[in-house]
Amino acid sequence: MKPTLLLLLACAATARAQVQTDHVHDLSLPVSPAWPCVWPVGMMQHIIMPRFTFGPGAFHRETVVLDEHTGTQWDAPAHFVPPPDSGLPGAGPMGRITGEKVPAWQFVGEACVIDVTKHRDDAPGGSSFLIRPEHVKAWEEKHRPLHAGDVVLFRSDYTDTYYQPLNRGGARFVVRPLMKLAPAWPAPAPETMKYLGEKGVMAAGLDGASMGPLPDLAVATHQAGGAFGMIWIECGTNFKALPATGSFYALLPAKHARGSGGEARVVAITEPKLAARLIEAARGKRVMDVSVTLDNNLPVTWQGHGPGEEAQRYLAEPLNQFEKPRGPYMAWTHTFDSQVGTHVVTPAFTLPPPGFDAARFSPEIRRLRADFEAQHGPLGHSATTIDQLPLNRMMGEARMVDVTQLRGTTRKDTWPASPVITARHLLDHEKVHGPFAKGEIVLFRTGYSDATFKPLPDAPAVDECFAAPLAGRSEGWPMLAPEAIALLAERGVGCAGIDAPTAGGVGWEASLNTYWAAAKHNLLLVEFLTGLQPVPEKGAWFVFAPIKIEGIRSGHGRALILQP
Repeated sequence: MKPTLLLLLACAATARAQVQTDHVHDLSLPVSPAWPCVWPVGMMQHIIMPRFTFGPGAFHRETVVLDEHTGTQWDAPAHFVPPPDSGLPGAGPMGRITGEKVPAWQFVGEACVIDVTKHRDDAPGGSSFLIRPEHVKAWEEKHRPLHAGDVVLFRSDYTDTYYQPLNRGGARFVVRPLMKLAPAWPAPAPETMKYLGEKGVMAAGLDGASMGPLPDLAVATHQAGGAFGMIWIECGTNFKALPATGSFYALLPAKHARGSGGEARVVAITEPKLAARLIEAARGKRVMDVSVTLDNNLPVTWQGHGPGEEAQRYLAEPLNQFEKPRGPYMAWTHTFDSQVGTHVVTPAFTLPPPGFDAARFSPEIRRLRADFEAQHGPLGHSATTIDQLPLNRMMGEARMVDVTQLRGTTRKDTWPASPVITARHLLDHEKVHGPFAKGEIVLFRTGYSDATFKPLPDAPAVDECFAAPLAGRSEGWPMLAPEAIALLAERGVGCAGIDAPTAGGVGWEASLNTYWAAAKHNLLLVEFLTGLQPVPEKGAWFVFAPIKIEGIRSGHGRALILQP
Protein backbone atom coordinates (compact mmCIF):
# COMPACT_ATOMS: atom_id res chain seq x y z
CA MET A 1 0.00 0.00 0.00
CA LYS A 2 1.38 3.44 -0.91
CA PRO A 3 2.53 5.71 1.96
CA THR A 4 0.11 8.47 0.88
CA LEU A 5 -2.85 6.10 1.10
CA LEU A 6 -1.67 4.86 4.50
CA LEU A 7 -1.52 8.46 5.71
CA LEU A 8 -5.02 9.17 4.41
CA LEU A 9 -6.41 6.08 6.10
CA ALA A 10 -4.70 7.02 9.36
CA CYS A 11 -6.14 10.55 9.18
CA ALA A 12 -9.62 9.16 8.48
CA ALA A 13 -9.36 6.82 11.47
CA THR A 14 -8.25 9.73 13.66
CA ALA A 15 -11.18 11.85 12.51
CA ARG A 16 -13.60 9.07 13.38
CA ALA A 17 -11.95 8.28 16.69
CA GLN A 18 -12.22 11.64 18.37
CA VAL A 19 -14.67 14.49 18.66
CA GLN A 20 -13.33 18.03 18.86
CA THR A 21 -13.68 19.96 22.11
CA ASP A 22 -15.88 22.67 20.60
CA HIS A 23 -18.45 20.05 19.54
CA VAL A 24 -18.85 18.62 23.07
CA HIS A 25 -21.01 20.62 25.45
CA ASP A 26 -21.30 20.23 29.21
CA LEU A 27 -24.91 20.75 30.29
CA SER A 28 -24.08 20.22 34.00
CA LEU A 29 -23.76 22.60 36.93
CA PRO A 30 -20.79 22.50 39.33
CA VAL A 31 -21.39 20.95 42.75
CA SER A 32 -19.70 22.89 45.51
CA PRO A 33 -20.54 24.33 48.94
CA ALA A 34 -20.02 27.72 47.32
CA TRP A 35 -22.98 27.21 44.96
CA PRO A 36 -26.74 26.78 45.62
CA CYS A 37 -26.63 23.17 44.45
CA VAL A 38 -28.82 21.64 47.19
CA TRP A 39 -32.58 22.12 47.47
CA PRO A 40 -32.79 24.34 50.57
CA VAL A 41 -35.73 22.54 52.27
CA GLY A 42 -35.58 18.98 53.58
CA MET A 43 -32.45 17.85 51.74
CA MET A 44 -28.91 17.22 52.94
CA GLN A 45 -25.96 19.53 52.31
CA HIS A 46 -23.17 17.65 50.57
CA ILE A 47 -19.78 17.22 52.24
CA ILE A 48 -16.33 16.45 50.81
CA MET A 49 -13.69 15.15 53.22
CA PRO A 50 -10.14 13.97 52.43
CA ARG A 51 -9.83 10.32 53.47
CA PHE A 52 -6.19 9.87 52.42
CA THR A 53 -3.79 12.51 51.17
CA PHE A 54 -0.19 12.94 50.05
CA GLY A 55 2.38 12.40 52.76
CA PRO A 56 3.12 9.98 54.17
CA GLY A 57 1.07 8.09 51.55
CA ALA A 58 1.33 8.24 47.76
CA PHE A 59 -2.18 9.26 46.74
CA HIS A 60 -5.22 11.37 47.55
CA ARG A 61 -8.84 10.23 47.73
CA GLU A 62 -11.98 11.69 49.25
CA THR A 63 -15.11 10.70 51.09
CA VAL A 64 -18.26 12.24 49.62
CA VAL A 65 -21.65 12.69 51.30
CA LEU A 66 -24.24 13.56 48.68
CA ASP A 67 -27.99 13.80 48.44
CA GLU A 68 -29.27 12.29 45.18
CA HIS A 69 -30.85 15.56 44.10
CA THR A 70 -27.78 17.79 44.17
CA GLY A 71 -26.58 19.93 41.27
CA THR A 72 -27.57 18.64 37.86
CA GLN A 73 -29.72 15.62 38.65
CA TRP A 74 -32.24 13.25 37.14
CA ASP A 75 -35.56 11.83 38.25
CA ALA A 76 -36.48 8.20 37.82
CA PRO A 77 -40.23 7.44 37.77
CA ALA A 78 -40.14 6.20 41.38
CA HIS A 79 -39.07 9.63 42.66
CA PHE A 80 -42.69 10.84 42.80
CA VAL A 81 -44.75 7.82 41.71
CA PRO A 82 -45.50 5.65 44.78
CA PRO A 83 -45.34 1.84 44.49
CA PRO A 84 -48.55 0.30 43.17
CA ASP A 85 -49.37 -1.48 46.44
CA SER A 86 -48.82 1.59 48.62
CA GLY A 87 -52.37 2.95 48.45
CA LEU A 88 -50.95 6.47 48.06
CA PRO A 89 -52.31 9.03 45.59
CA GLY A 90 -50.74 8.65 42.15
CA ALA A 91 -49.44 5.13 42.84
CA GLY A 92 -48.80 2.89 39.86
CA PRO A 93 -46.47 0.32 38.30
CA MET A 94 -43.88 2.98 37.47
CA GLY A 95 -43.36 3.38 41.21
CA ARG A 96 -41.19 0.26 40.99
CA ILE A 97 -38.83 1.80 38.38
CA THR A 98 -35.93 3.05 40.44
CA GLY A 99 -32.74 4.46 38.97
CA GLU A 100 -30.86 1.25 38.24
CA LYS A 101 -33.88 -0.23 36.41
CA VAL A 102 -34.18 2.45 33.73
CA PRO A 103 -32.93 1.04 30.39
CA ALA A 104 -29.77 2.53 28.94
CA TRP A 105 -31.42 3.66 25.70
CA GLN A 106 -33.57 6.07 27.69
CA PHE A 107 -30.50 8.09 28.68
CA VAL A 108 -29.67 9.11 25.11
CA GLY A 109 -31.38 10.61 22.09
CA GLU A 110 -31.81 13.66 19.90
CA ALA A 111 -32.03 16.93 21.82
CA CYS A 112 -35.12 18.94 20.88
CA VAL A 113 -34.68 22.37 22.45
CA ILE A 114 -37.87 24.33 23.08
CA ASP A 115 -36.99 27.98 23.72
CA VAL A 116 -39.05 29.69 26.42
CA THR A 117 -36.42 32.27 27.36
CA LYS A 118 -38.81 35.18 26.83
CA HIS A 119 -40.93 33.76 29.65
CA ARG A 120 -38.05 33.23 32.11
CA ASP A 121 -39.29 35.84 34.59
CA ASP A 122 -42.83 36.03 33.28
CA ALA A 123 -44.58 35.05 36.53
CA PRO A 124 -45.35 36.56 39.94
CA GLY A 125 -43.02 36.01 42.87
CA GLY A 126 -43.09 32.42 44.05
CA SER A 127 -44.67 31.13 40.84
CA SER A 128 -43.43 29.48 37.64
CA PHE A 129 -44.42 30.37 34.12
CA LEU A 130 -46.32 27.28 32.97
CA ILE A 131 -45.07 25.65 29.77
CA ARG A 132 -48.23 24.29 28.18
CA PRO A 133 -48.89 21.87 25.31
CA GLU A 134 -49.42 24.78 22.93
CA HIS A 135 -45.80 25.85 23.44
CA VAL A 136 -44.69 22.35 22.44
CA LYS A 137 -47.06 22.28 19.47
CA ALA A 138 -45.75 25.64 18.26
CA TRP A 139 -42.23 24.19 18.30
CA GLU A 140 -43.45 21.16 16.34
CA GLU A 141 -45.07 23.35 13.70
CA LYS A 142 -41.80 25.21 13.24
CA HIS A 143 -39.47 22.20 13.27
CA ARG A 144 -41.02 18.71 13.14
CA PRO A 145 -43.32 16.43 15.13
CA LEU A 146 -41.86 14.95 18.29
CA HIS A 147 -41.61 11.18 18.57
CA ALA A 148 -39.88 8.34 20.38
CA GLY A 149 -36.14 8.82 20.71
CA ASP A 150 -36.39 12.58 21.24
CA VAL A 151 -35.23 14.28 24.41
CA VAL A 152 -37.25 17.45 24.98
CA LEU A 153 -35.23 20.19 26.69
CA PHE A 154 -37.04 23.31 27.89
CA ARG A 155 -34.62 26.21 27.60
CA SER A 156 -35.23 29.29 29.73
CA ASP A 157 -31.58 30.17 30.54
CA TYR A 158 -32.64 30.21 34.19
CA THR A 159 -29.54 28.42 35.53
CA ASP A 160 -27.28 30.37 33.16
CA THR A 161 -28.62 33.56 34.73
CA TYR A 162 -29.28 32.74 38.37
CA TYR A 163 -27.01 29.84 39.34
CA GLN A 164 -24.42 32.05 41.03
CA PRO A 165 -22.12 31.57 44.03
CA LEU A 166 -23.96 32.03 47.28
CA ASN A 167 -21.90 35.10 48.16
CA ARG A 168 -22.82 36.70 44.81
CA GLY A 169 -26.58 36.43 44.81
CA GLY A 170 -27.06 32.66 44.68
CA ALA A 171 -30.19 32.92 46.83
CA ARG A 172 -32.01 34.10 43.69
CA PHE A 173 -31.79 30.55 42.30
CA VAL A 174 -34.23 28.80 44.69
CA VAL A 175 -34.41 30.55 48.06
CA ARG A 176 -35.92 33.82 46.88
CA PRO A 177 -38.57 32.14 44.71
CA LEU A 178 -39.53 29.90 47.66
CA MET A 179 -39.86 33.07 49.77
CA LYS A 180 -42.08 34.55 47.01
CA LEU A 181 -39.58 37.35 46.52
CA ALA A 182 -38.80 36.49 42.89
CA PRO A 183 -40.31 34.53 39.99
CA ALA A 184 -39.46 30.83 39.88
CA TRP A 185 -38.19 28.97 36.83
CA PRO A 186 -40.50 28.13 33.90
CA ALA A 187 -41.70 24.53 34.13
CA PRO A 188 -44.18 22.28 32.32
CA ALA A 189 -47.76 21.91 33.42
CA PRO A 190 -49.00 18.35 34.08
CA GLU A 191 -50.89 18.27 30.79
CA THR A 192 -47.63 19.06 28.96
CA MET A 193 -45.99 15.97 30.41
CA LYS A 194 -49.03 13.96 29.40
CA TYR A 195 -48.79 15.33 25.85
CA LEU A 196 -45.10 14.35 25.63
CA GLY A 197 -45.78 10.89 27.02
CA GLU A 198 -48.52 10.27 24.49
CA LYS A 199 -46.09 11.27 21.71
CA GLY A 200 -43.68 8.56 22.88
CA VAL A 201 -41.14 10.97 24.39
CA MET A 202 -39.43 9.14 27.26
CA ALA A 203 -36.81 11.72 28.32
CA ALA A 204 -36.88 15.44 28.97
CA GLY A 205 -35.12 18.16 30.90
CA LEU A 206 -35.07 21.78 31.85
CA ASP A 207 -32.57 24.37 32.99
CA GLY A 208 -34.51 25.31 36.09
CA ALA A 209 -34.31 24.03 39.62
CA SER A 210 -37.13 21.46 39.31
CA MET A 211 -39.42 19.98 36.71
CA GLY A 212 -42.20 20.83 39.13
CA PRO A 213 -43.60 24.36 38.83
CA LEU A 214 -44.15 26.55 41.88
CA PRO A 215 -46.25 27.01 43.86
CA ASP A 216 -48.49 23.92 43.81
CA LEU A 217 -48.08 21.73 40.71
CA ALA A 218 -44.78 20.01 41.46
CA VAL A 219 -46.31 16.68 42.47
CA ALA A 220 -48.84 16.68 39.64
CA THR A 221 -46.20 17.41 36.97
CA HIS A 222 -43.80 14.79 38.31
CA GLN A 223 -46.50 12.15 38.50
CA ALA A 224 -47.90 12.99 35.06
CA GLY A 225 -44.54 12.27 33.42
CA GLY A 226 -43.60 9.45 35.75
CA ALA A 227 -46.78 7.53 34.92
CA PHE A 228 -45.42 7.02 31.38
CA GLY A 229 -42.02 5.89 32.70
CA MET A 230 -40.52 9.18 31.54
CA ILE A 231 -37.24 10.42 33.02
CA TRP A 232 -35.81 13.93 33.01
CA ILE A 233 -33.02 16.13 34.20
CA GLU A 234 -33.32 19.16 36.43
CA CYS A 235 -30.75 21.93 36.87
CA GLY A 236 -29.42 21.53 33.36
CA THR A 237 -27.49 24.44 31.90
CA ASN A 238 -25.94 25.77 28.71
CA PHE A 239 -28.87 24.71 26.51
CA LYS A 240 -28.10 27.79 24.43
CA ALA A 241 -25.13 25.90 22.97
CA LEU A 242 -27.48 23.47 21.18
CA PRO A 243 -29.49 23.93 17.99
CA ALA A 244 -33.23 23.28 18.06
CA THR A 245 -32.67 19.75 16.69
CA GLY A 246 -29.79 17.56 15.61
CA SER A 247 -27.65 17.32 18.74
CA PHE A 248 -26.86 14.01 20.42
CA TYR A 249 -27.79 14.10 24.11
CA ALA A 250 -26.46 11.79 26.82
CA LEU A 251 -27.45 11.61 30.47
CA LEU A 252 -24.67 9.95 32.52
CA PRO A 253 -26.02 9.49 36.04
CA ALA A 254 -24.68 7.70 39.08
CA LYS A 255 -26.13 4.18 39.22
CA HIS A 256 -27.61 3.95 42.70
CA ALA A 257 -29.63 0.84 43.49
CA ARG A 258 -33.21 1.65 44.53
CA GLY A 259 -32.49 5.31 43.82
CA SER A 260 -34.98 8.01 42.96
CA GLY A 261 -32.63 9.15 40.21
CA GLY A 262 -29.56 10.94 41.41
CA GLU A 263 -26.60 13.14 40.69
CA ALA A 264 -25.71 13.24 37.01
CA ARG A 265 -23.46 14.57 34.29
CA VAL A 266 -25.20 15.61 31.09
CA VAL A 267 -23.41 16.16 27.78
CA ALA A 268 -24.27 16.89 24.17
CA ILE A 269 -22.43 16.47 20.87
CA THR A 270 -23.16 18.89 18.05
CA GLU A 271 -20.81 17.68 15.29
CA PRO A 272 -23.48 16.88 12.66
CA LYS A 273 -22.20 13.61 11.19
CA LEU A 274 -21.21 12.07 14.50
CA ALA A 275 -24.39 13.29 16.22
CA ALA A 276 -26.48 11.71 13.46
CA ARG A 277 -24.69 8.37 13.88
CA LEU A 278 -25.20 8.34 17.62
CA ILE A 279 -28.82 9.49 17.40
CA GLU A 280 -29.50 6.65 14.98
CA ALA A 281 -28.01 4.19 17.47
CA ALA A 282 -30.10 5.70 20.27
CA ARG A 283 -33.33 5.40 18.26
CA GLY A 284 -32.44 1.79 17.52
CA LYS A 285 -31.88 1.21 21.26
CA ARG A 286 -28.37 -0.06 20.52
CA VAL A 287 -27.10 1.25 23.83
CA MET A 288 -25.30 -0.65 26.59
CA ASP A 289 -24.81 0.37 30.19
CA VAL A 290 -21.36 -0.96 31.18
CA SER A 291 -21.36 0.41 34.75
CA VAL A 292 -21.60 -1.56 37.98
CA THR A 293 -24.53 -0.89 40.32
CA LEU A 294 -23.90 0.94 43.59
CA ASP A 295 -25.40 -0.90 46.54
CA ASN A 296 -24.59 -1.41 50.23
CA ASN A 297 -24.35 -5.16 49.66
CA LEU A 298 -22.18 -5.16 46.54
CA PRO A 299 -18.35 -4.91 46.49
CA VAL A 300 -18.15 -1.37 45.07
CA THR A 301 -15.46 0.03 47.38
CA TRP A 302 -11.68 -0.38 47.37
CA GLN A 303 -10.77 -2.55 50.34
CA GLY A 304 -7.08 -1.71 50.51
CA HIS A 305 -3.83 -3.62 50.26
CA GLY A 306 -3.77 -3.90 54.03
CA PRO A 307 -5.37 -2.71 57.29
CA GLY A 308 -5.93 1.04 57.41
CA GLU A 309 -6.16 1.39 53.62
CA GLU A 310 -9.84 0.64 53.14
CA ALA A 311 -11.71 3.42 51.41
CA GLN A 312 -14.99 4.82 52.72
CA ARG A 313 -17.70 2.17 52.46
CA TYR A 314 -20.64 2.92 50.20
CA LEU A 315 -23.68 3.67 52.37
CA ALA A 316 -27.15 4.42 51.03
CA GLU A 317 -29.79 5.69 53.42
CA PRO A 318 -33.37 6.76 52.66
CA LEU A 319 -33.86 10.48 53.08
CA ASN A 320 -37.61 10.16 52.57
CA GLN A 321 -39.92 7.38 51.42
CA PHE A 322 -43.31 9.00 50.83
CA GLU A 323 -43.49 9.80 54.54
CA LYS A 324 -46.42 12.06 55.39
CA PRO A 325 -44.41 14.52 57.54
CA ARG A 326 -41.92 15.10 54.72
CA GLY A 327 -43.93 14.89 51.54
CA PRO A 328 -44.98 12.67 48.63
CA TYR A 329 -41.61 11.74 47.20
CA MET A 330 -38.82 9.21 47.57
CA ALA A 331 -35.13 10.14 47.81
CA TRP A 332 -31.89 8.77 49.23
CA THR A 333 -28.60 10.16 50.44
CA HIS A 334 -25.23 8.45 50.00
CA THR A 335 -21.80 8.32 51.55
CA PHE A 336 -19.02 6.91 49.38
CA ASP A 337 -15.42 7.02 48.28
CA SER A 338 -14.60 9.19 45.27
CA GLN A 339 -13.54 6.03 43.39
CA VAL A 340 -16.73 4.12 44.10
CA GLY A 341 -18.09 1.78 41.44
CA THR A 342 -17.41 2.79 37.84
CA HIS A 343 -15.13 5.82 38.05
CA VAL A 344 -12.30 7.75 36.43
CA VAL A 345 -8.82 8.06 37.91
CA THR A 346 -6.93 11.22 36.99
CA PRO A 347 -3.21 12.05 37.23
CA ALA A 348 -4.03 14.11 40.32
CA PHE A 349 -4.78 10.87 42.19
CA THR A 350 -1.05 10.13 42.53
CA LEU A 351 0.59 13.44 41.54
CA PRO A 352 0.65 15.97 44.39
CA PRO A 353 -0.15 19.63 43.74
CA PRO A 354 2.56 22.11 42.71
CA GLY A 355 4.64 23.22 45.66
CA PHE A 356 4.23 19.96 47.56
CA ASP A 357 7.30 19.08 49.64
CA ALA A 358 8.36 15.56 48.63
CA ALA A 359 9.99 15.13 52.06
CA ARG A 360 6.48 14.64 53.41
CA PHE A 361 6.28 11.25 51.65
CA SER A 362 7.26 8.31 53.81
CA PRO A 363 10.76 6.90 53.21
CA GLU A 364 9.24 3.86 51.50
CA ILE A 365 7.21 6.00 49.07
CA ARG A 366 10.25 8.16 48.33
CA ARG A 367 12.23 5.02 47.51
CA LEU A 368 9.51 3.64 45.24
CA ARG A 369 9.14 6.97 43.45
CA ALA A 370 12.89 7.16 42.92
CA ASP A 371 12.93 3.63 41.48
CA PHE A 372 10.06 4.48 39.14
CA GLU A 373 11.64 7.72 37.98
CA ALA A 374 14.97 6.00 37.35
CA GLN A 375 13.22 3.59 34.98
CA HIS A 376 10.46 5.70 33.45
CA GLY A 377 11.41 9.36 33.89
CA PRO A 378 10.41 12.11 36.33
CA LEU A 379 6.97 12.47 37.83
CA GLY A 380 5.42 15.91 37.93
CA HIS A 381 2.58 17.56 39.79
CA SER A 382 -1.12 17.99 39.15
CA ALA A 383 -3.92 20.14 40.45
CA THR A 384 -6.47 19.11 37.80
CA THR A 385 -9.64 17.96 39.48
CA ILE A 386 -12.45 16.05 37.77
CA ASP A 387 -14.61 19.11 37.11
CA GLN A 388 -11.77 20.46 34.95
CA LEU A 389 -11.31 17.40 32.73
CA PRO A 390 -12.05 17.92 29.02
CA LEU A 391 -15.14 15.85 28.28
CA ASN A 392 -13.94 14.77 24.84
CA ARG A 393 -11.05 12.91 26.50
CA MET A 394 -13.54 10.36 27.89
CA MET A 395 -15.60 9.70 24.77
CA GLY A 396 -14.72 8.31 21.39
CA GLU A 397 -14.51 5.28 19.18
CA ALA A 398 -14.01 2.22 21.37
CA ARG A 399 -11.15 -0.20 20.64
CA MET A 400 -11.72 -3.46 22.46
CA VAL A 401 -8.65 -5.45 23.48
CA ASP A 402 -9.61 -8.94 24.61
CA VAL A 403 -7.26 -10.20 27.34
CA THR A 404 -9.57 -12.77 28.88
CA GLN A 405 -6.94 -15.42 28.13
CA LEU A 406 -4.72 -13.91 30.84
CA ARG A 407 -7.00 -14.98 33.66
CA GLY A 408 -5.76 -18.14 35.32
CA THR A 409 -2.12 -17.66 34.26
CA THR A 410 -0.54 -16.84 37.64
CA ARG A 411 0.87 -19.47 39.99
CA LYS A 412 -0.94 -19.94 43.29
CA ASP A 413 2.33 -19.80 45.23
CA THR A 414 2.82 -16.19 43.99
CA TRP A 415 -0.53 -14.85 45.23
CA PRO A 416 -1.55 -12.14 45.87
CA ALA A 417 -0.70 -11.46 42.25
CA SER A 418 -2.38 -10.23 39.08
CA PRO A 419 -1.86 -11.25 35.45
CA VAL A 420 -0.10 -8.44 33.60
CA ILE A 421 -1.29 -6.78 30.39
CA THR A 422 2.00 -5.95 28.67
CA ALA A 423 3.04 -3.87 25.69
CA ARG A 424 3.45 -7.14 23.78
CA HIS A 425 -0.27 -7.83 24.14
CA LEU A 426 -1.00 -4.45 22.57
CA LEU A 427 1.47 -4.97 19.74
CA ASP A 428 -0.04 -8.37 18.99
CA HIS A 429 -3.48 -6.76 18.92
CA GLU A 430 -2.26 -4.16 16.44
CA LYS A 431 -0.98 -6.85 14.09
CA VAL A 432 -4.50 -8.20 13.75
CA HIS A 433 -6.68 -5.09 14.10
CA GLY A 434 -4.41 -2.26 12.96
CA PRO A 435 -2.65 0.48 14.92
CA PHE A 436 -4.35 2.31 17.76
CA ALA A 437 -5.63 5.71 16.65
CA LYS A 438 -5.36 9.01 18.43
CA GLY A 439 -8.51 9.68 20.41
CA GLU A 440 -9.66 6.07 20.61
CA ILE A 441 -10.90 4.83 23.97
CA VAL A 442 -9.07 1.56 24.53
CA LEU A 443 -11.12 -0.90 26.57
CA PHE A 444 -9.62 -4.03 28.10
CA ARG A 445 -12.02 -6.94 28.32
CA THR A 446 -10.90 -9.27 31.10
CA GLY A 447 -14.28 -10.74 32.07
CA TYR A 448 -13.33 -10.22 35.71
CA SER A 449 -16.24 -8.00 36.81
CA ASP A 450 -18.73 -10.25 35.04
CA ALA A 451 -17.44 -13.26 36.96
CA THR A 452 -16.89 -11.82 40.45
CA PHE A 453 -19.16 -8.81 40.97
CA LYS A 454 -21.74 -10.49 43.21
CA PRO A 455 -23.55 -9.66 46.48
CA LEU A 456 -21.33 -9.73 49.55
CA PRO A 457 -21.41 -13.13 51.29
CA ASP A 458 -22.17 -13.65 54.94
CA ALA A 459 -19.12 -13.42 57.21
CA PRO A 460 -16.70 -15.07 57.71
CA ALA A 461 -16.76 -15.75 53.96
CA VAL A 462 -15.15 -13.01 51.86
CA ASP A 463 -16.19 -11.60 48.52
CA GLU A 464 -14.56 -12.90 45.36
CA CYS A 465 -14.17 -9.50 43.73
CA PHE A 466 -11.90 -7.63 46.16
CA ALA A 467 -11.22 -9.44 49.42
CA ALA A 468 -10.23 -12.91 48.24
CA PRO A 469 -7.61 -11.81 45.67
CA LEU A 470 -6.20 -9.10 47.95
CA ALA A 471 -5.78 -11.75 50.67
CA GLY A 472 -4.09 -14.16 48.27
CA ARG A 473 -6.96 -16.65 48.34
CA SER A 474 -7.56 -16.31 44.59
CA GLU A 475 -5.89 -14.81 41.56
CA GLY A 476 -6.07 -11.04 41.23
CA TRP A 477 -7.66 -9.19 38.35
CA PRO A 478 -5.50 -8.35 35.29
CA MET A 479 -3.47 -5.14 35.55
CA LEU A 480 -1.86 -2.73 33.10
CA ALA A 481 1.94 -2.65 32.98
CA PRO A 482 3.64 0.78 32.82
CA GLU A 483 5.11 -0.17 29.43
CA ALA A 484 1.63 -0.84 28.06
CA ILE A 485 0.47 2.57 29.26
CA ALA A 486 3.50 4.22 27.65
CA LEU A 487 2.71 2.52 24.34
CA LEU A 488 -0.90 3.71 24.42
CA ALA A 489 0.23 7.25 25.14
CA GLU A 490 2.72 7.07 22.28
CA ARG A 491 -0.16 6.17 19.95
CA GLY A 492 -2.17 9.20 21.11
CA VAL A 493 -4.61 7.34 23.35
CA GLY A 494 -5.74 9.57 26.21
CA CYS A 495 -8.22 7.31 27.99
CA ALA A 496 -8.40 3.58 28.69
CA GLY A 497 -10.98 1.49 30.50
CA ILE A 498 -11.01 -1.94 32.11
CA ASP A 499 -13.71 -4.31 33.40
CA ALA A 500 -11.90 -4.90 36.69
CA PRO A 501 -11.96 -3.00 39.99
CA THR A 502 -8.71 -1.17 39.23
CA ALA A 503 -6.14 -0.96 36.47
CA GLY A 504 -3.40 -1.49 39.03
CA GLY A 505 -3.99 -5.04 40.19
CA VAL A 506 -3.61 -6.47 43.67
CA GLY A 507 0.11 -5.90 44.24
CA TRP A 508 0.84 -2.73 46.19
CA GLU A 509 4.08 -1.64 44.50
CA ALA A 510 2.96 -2.78 41.05
CA SER A 511 -0.30 -0.88 41.47
CA LEU A 512 1.52 2.33 42.31
CA ASN A 513 3.72 1.93 39.25
CA THR A 514 0.63 1.57 37.07
CA TYR A 515 -0.94 4.75 38.43
CA TRP A 516 2.32 6.69 38.29
CA ALA A 517 2.76 5.62 34.66
CA ALA A 518 -0.80 6.73 33.80
CA ALA A 519 -0.21 10.03 35.58
CA LYS A 520 3.14 10.61 33.87
CA HIS A 521 1.57 10.06 30.45
CA ASN A 522 -1.66 11.92 31.32
CA LEU A 523 -3.74 8.82 30.60
CA LEU A 524 -7.20 8.77 32.17
CA LEU A 525 -8.31 5.40 33.52
CA VAL A 526 -11.98 4.42 33.66
CA GLU A 527 -12.15 1.50 36.08
CA PHE A 528 -14.75 -1.05 37.15
CA LEU A 529 -16.60 -1.46 33.88
CA THR A 530 -18.71 -4.55 33.31
CA GLY A 531 -20.60 -6.34 30.54
CA LEU A 532 -18.04 -5.75 27.77
CA GLN A 533 -18.49 -9.17 26.18
CA PRO A 534 -20.87 -8.05 23.38
CA VAL A 535 -18.74 -5.04 22.39
CA PRO A 536 -16.93 -5.56 19.05
CA GLU A 537 -13.21 -4.94 18.59
CA LYS A 538 -13.98 -1.79 16.59
CA GLY A 539 -16.92 0.39 15.65
CA ALA A 540 -18.66 1.08 18.97
CA TRP A 541 -18.74 4.48 20.64
CA PHE A 542 -17.84 4.92 24.34
CA VAL A 543 -18.96 7.80 26.54
CA PHE A 544 -18.25 8.47 30.21
CA ALA A 545 -18.12 11.57 32.38
CA PRO A 546 -17.74 11.92 36.15
CA ILE A 547 -20.24 13.80 38.28
CA LYS A 548 -19.15 17.47 38.28
CA ILE A 549 -18.07 17.80 41.91
CA GLU A 550 -15.57 20.60 42.35
CA GLY A 551 -12.20 19.90 43.91
CA ILE A 552 -12.03 16.07 43.95
CA ARG A 553 -9.33 14.08 42.17
CA SER A 554 -11.30 11.01 41.07
CA GLY A 555 -14.98 10.66 40.30
CA HIS A 556 -17.83 8.21 39.83
CA GLY A 557 -20.26 8.21 36.93
CA ARG A 558 -22.00 6.15 34.25
CA ALA A 559 -20.35 4.56 31.20
CA LEU A 560 -22.40 3.87 28.08
CA ILE A 561 -21.53 2.20 24.79
CA LEU A 562 -23.47 2.85 21.59
CA GLN A 563 -23.28 0.68 18.50
CA PRO A 564 -23.90 2.91 15.44
